[in-house]
Amino acid sequence: MYPIPKETVEQARQIDLLTYLKNYEPDELIEVCTGTYTTKTHSSLKISNGLWYWFTNQVGGRSAIDYLMKVRNYTFINAVQTVMGNISIDPPKIYKQQEKTRERKLILPAKATNNDRAINYLLSRCIDQEIISYCIEKNLLYEDVKHNVVFVGYDENRVPQYAFCRATNETRFMREATGSNKKFSFKLQSETQNNIVHLFESSIDLLSFTALLNLENKNWKEENLLSLGGIYTSKYDPDKSKIPIAVTNFLEKNPNINEIHLHLDRDLAGRNASTFLQQVLGKKYKVIDVSLLLDNSISFTRHSPISTVFIIRLFSIKSFNNG
Repeated sequence: MYPIPKETVEQARQIDLLTYLKNYEPDELIEVCTGTYTTKTHSSLKISNGLWYWFTNQVGGRSAIDYLMKVRNYTFINAVQTVMGNISIDPPKIYKQQEKTRERKLILPAKATNNDRAINYLLSRCIDQEIISYCIEKNLLYEDVKHNVVFVGYDENRVPQYAFCRATNETRFMREATGSNKKFSFKLQSETQNNIVHLFESSIDLLSFTALLNLENKNWKEENLLSLGGIYTSKYDPDKSKIPIAVTNFLEKNPNINEIHLHLDRDLAGRNASTFLQQVLGKKYKVIDVSLLLDNSISFTRHSPISTVFIIRLFSIKSFNNG
C-alpha cells in the first residue's frame, strides 16, 4: 500500500528529468550539443532522447524521481514529494525530446583552414608527429572550425560513418558528431595479417599506445587498434551488459582474430567492462587484460599528469612484452 496516493505517484513519474531541470533547476542544466545535455554537478551524466544516464556510477532512468533517488540519494517518498511540491507551485512546461531515428546520416563538422591546434594538442598528449601526420594524411583526424580535434571512423568501403570531437583547449568538451555509428568507431587496422586486436576506451588512448610502441621500436602499423567510443557496461550485472557494437562488427569482418588485448582504464567502469568482456569473449577468444599487469595501487585517471599516465602505460607495454 502506498504512503502516498497511487495517482500522485503516477503523476510524479510522468515528469522526465529534462522537463524537471528546465523548469525547476535551469542553472544545473548544460546543453552539450543539439538534444543532449549534462549537468554542472555531474559532467558524466548525459540526458538525451527522453532518458538520462550517469556514466560514472552506471545508473540511469527516465523520470526526475529516478534521478533524485539514484543521483541525489533521496528516499522514494522524498523524491515524489519534491517533484509534486514543485508542480503544485509552478505547473511545468513539458519538454519532449525527439526520439532517436534508426538511421541517421553522419554530419562531419566543417574543417578548419589548417590543423595547427589539433596537432599541437596531440603533441602535448605525447602523440608522435609521425603518427599525427599519418592520421591526417589518411583523413582519420582533422581540426574543425571550432578548433576541436575530430577522429573519424570508416566502414569497409572507406565511407565516413563515425566522428568524435574533442576540445583542444582546457575545456572538457567531448561529443560524437550527429549521425555517428559506433559500429564504425575510430580504428587503425594492421597493414599485415595479424590475429590480435587491441581495444581502447577512447581515440586518445589508442594513439597514446601507438606512441608507446614507437618508443619500443615496434611497428604500430602492424597492429589492429580499435577504440570503443566509451564504456557503457551495466553496474555488476552482466545480464544487462552488451558487447560494444564496434567490437562485434570488427570481429565479424576479421574472422582471423583469435586474441583480444584489453587496454581499459582502471576505474570502476573500466574494471567492470574488462570483467564482462573476458567472461563473454573468453568463450571464443583468448582475452588478456593488459591493464591488470599494472600495480593495482596506481590511480590512473584522466586528471593524472600526462607524463605520469605516459609512464604508467609504458610500464604496461613493457610488462606485457616480458610476460
